[in-house]
Amino acid sequence: MKPEEISKSAEQLVDLNPAKFATLPPPYENYKESPLVQLSDDQKTRWEHSLDGVSALTLPKPQTPEEEEQLVASFLLGLEKLLTKENNWTFLQPLALSLEYCAKCQTCAEACPVFEASGRQDIYRPTFRADVLRKVAKKYLSPGGKFLAGFRGHDIELTWDLVARLAELAYRCTLCRRCASVCPVGVDNGLINHELRKLFSQELGIAATEIHEKGSVKHLKFGSSTGMTTAAIGDIIEYLEDDIEEKIGRRITIPLNKKGAEILLVHNAGEFMSWPENPMSFAILFDAAGIDYTISTELAGYDGVNYGLWYDDVQFARVAIKHLEIARELGVKKIVIGECGHAHKALSVIADRLLPGEQMIPRESSYTLLWDIVKSGKIKFDPSKNDFPVTLHDPCNIVRLMGIVKPQREILKAITPPGRFREMTPHGVANYCCGGGSGFAIMSSGNFTDWKIKLSGRKKLQQMLGAFQGEMDPEIKKMVCAPCSNCKGQIRDLMQNYEVFEKTGIWYTGLVEMMVNAMVDQDAPFVEWPSDEEDDDM
Repeated sequence: MKPEEISKSAEQLVDLNPAKFATLPPPYENYKESPLVQLSDDQKTRWEHSLDGVSALTLPKPQTPEEEEQLVASFLLGLEKLLTKENNWTFLQPLALSLEYCAKCQTCAEACPVFEASGRQDIYRPTFRADVLRKVAKKYLSPGGKFLAGFRGHDIELTWDLVARLAELAYRCTLCRRCASVCPVGVDNGLINHELRKLFSQELGIAATEIHEKGSVKHLKFGSSTGMTTAAIGDIIEYLEDDIEEKIGRRITIPLNKKGAEILLVHNAGEFMSWPENPMSFAILFDAAGIDYTISTELAGYDGVNYGLWYDDVQFARVAIKHLEIARELGVKKIVIGECGHAHKALSVIADRLLPGEQMIPRESSYTLLWDIVKSGKIKFDPSKNDFPVTLHDPCNIVRLMGIVKPQREILKAITPPGRFREMTPHGVANYCCGGGSGFAIMSSGNFTDWKIKLSGRKKLQQMLGAFQGEMDPEIKKMVCAPCSNCKGQIRDLMQNYEVFEKTGIWYTGLVEMMVNAMVDQDAPFVEWPSDEEDDDM
């Protein structure tokens, strides 16, 4: 497929064929998958701009030539803003350099898990959307960034079909930036994709429902994208304290809104709702280690997620400022970010680019703090309590983006018996995205769930299976340590869809849960397997 073909009608574009996907290792080598759900005739009427029979967005349909012209003009205006320092002073330089200096060597393509898993379909090549955008910029904008009115390049025609398909294509990339990590000249196709999403959000009001209306908007209105209000978080904390007492035999008070604490601990609110054992584990570890910390119940203070990170700098800044204001009001010395990769990237990396320096206070990854706790000797661990094979998933935004590679590995080696920890292939900064990055883990609109489970998450499934080859007996319980809430959500969905635990005995958990499980004075097991949960319910 050539870039200009992106404006053809949906029936002429690529259809996903699972038979051409990258193969899975045992026990799935003969696994019969149903095809991806294709668009019905009714859906084609509403979602006619899908490139691949899958839809992630609801896009407007121009009813008149004048309306189409206005939509295209809004896109060009947004592109002009992306390429001017007055409007995009934070990311203009890397964006302009990435658009200008791509060598077309396709090194990035071989690093992209989505491209590989798709059977190397061209529309998923990391350079594809960048090439289309590059052609549009060079043909429709002057060197000074002004419109070339009425100009039509001979090899690309800027129509609403092309613009709308670029919007859909922006939601076929997990923003894992594995492509950027291997580019010999530093081109960042992940950034180009992010900037496309930003253009569509800010100029045309187009964004995925789950990360805008149900994401950052809900976060700012209610305090969390989960809908958890400030009143609810207090009740949930009390419930966690009760549950901790039941599990360990003594009550631990989780400090709320403590002025002058050393640390403000910020969780992904999804942990409170879906994996409460994670914030419970932090509470147990911090209490045992004597950590002076607090949790905020102020609006947005208890949810470290920042959905603007994935699509809109303005929404991002609104949430990030709330986090920093709360930390300053409490008078803490630093923010510690829980097991959430996107919260790490938002507060530790992107906030430094978008917000004035005087608003910053120190921020630290929980990974490094947890490793400090282990090294301090304040908590005694019995590795034999984690006597099962363990592998580690590296969240993209913590490991590849921030370079935090060693602490989590050293922790796992300290809390598991010798020979029980094994690496995925590849691992560290070369590891593959879970497939749920950039918001995909929570996106279920249209028929997008099929795409993220059967395509974007396929390489991660291969990795998890590959780490335990030779131990696929489902009676042998095996664990994937996934210290990121977003990643856990995607891995959970992968495991449920492919019946991974039933077929292989592989399950998942976070890092702090395994640490508490190995504590010498912790009697009852803290890591639960699906069979354990079923027995408890009976």
